[in-house]
Amino acid sequence: MGFYKTLVFPIFKRFDPEKIHYFAMDLLRFAHRLPFGPALIRKSFTFEDTRLEREVFGLRFKNPVGLAAGFDKNARWVDELANLGFGFIEIGTVTPKPQAGNDKPRLFRLVQDEAIVNRMGFNNEGAATAAELLKVRKSNVLIGGNIGKNKLTPNEEAEDDYLKAFEALHLHIDYFVVNVSSPNTPGLRALQDKEPLMKLLNTLKEANAKKENPKPILLKIAPDLSDAQLDDIVDIVKETNIDGLIATNTTIAREPLQSPQNLVQEIGAGGLSGKPLTKRSTEVIRYLHQKSGGTFPIIGVGGIYTAADAKEKLEAGAALVQVYSGFIYEGPAIVKNICKGILK
Repeated sequence: MGFYKTLVFPIFKRFDPEKIHYFAMDLLRFAHRLPFGPALIRKSFTFEDTRLEREVFGLRFKNPVGLAAGFDKNARWVDELANLGFGFIEIGTVTPKPQAGNDKPRLFRLVQDEAIVNRMGFNNEGAATAAELLKVRKSNVLIGGNIGKNKLTPNEEAEDDYLKAFEALHLHIDYFVVNVSSPNTPGLRALQDKEPLMKLLNTLKEANAKKENPKPILLKIAPDLSDAQLDDIVDIVKETNIDGLIATNTTIAREPLQSPQNLVQEIGAGGLSGKPLTKRSTEVIRYLHQKSGGTFPIIGVGGIYTAADAKEKLEAGAALVQVYSGFIYEGPAIVKNICKGILK
């Protein structure tokens, strides 16, 4: 079972999830300040093998296992997280202006389902702060910049917000992710409709083309899209010529769950992530991969806890995978365990 799952997580789960998140990251940072701390952490949690390397949308990944957006919203812990062996780290969602996010409590565990519900609402310190923190990072891990619009910005002006975040982060990240699929910003998912989405992506592509060093642009989609909407997404990728997709974000669905119905109702609205999402996210990846004939890369995310989960996503057509809830439930050895398992 491992030290984390038998001793650490049972203690962590007694406390408020958002508070324990910051406490755990403070602990990791403290460990990095001890003599030989970073070296010991790297020795314990990283696993390197050239057979794990992947070249995707023009970038060289040392392994295919990344950290999904939402864990390090402000790029505050990039160096510490890099020492846990991640092949890439996606920061954000970053908005142009700082925002507090939704009222607390806004992060919940469904332990019986090994799932998480969040309605954070893009709480972050803004694009300028993330850029400043990325300027001083020491690790060379690949960084994705997940960008969104501020809550108070109407959808008609969303493009301006995405452009501002894009400009602020461009020098400091390796690829961009356009997030129009979070269920926690009112009206945001309406931007997944074909017309506004084409407009937004074309605007970002134009801005990117003017850069000396253009960056890959990906789109993150919801697991709750119908096949017809997924067909639209495939058309949009081809027509705008963006570099790929991330499938999938959290779901608004609540079926089927092991957790008591009254607990689920008490928690209320928010995006569900973790094991209940495993099957649906794999279905979406497989559908998109087959429909597109594998013409663009997909980063698979949703319910990845083990090497078997990661392999399933890769076999369905994902080029890379990301973990989030699995990292919280499985602990800091998750990347090493998945990488070793992939090679088996």
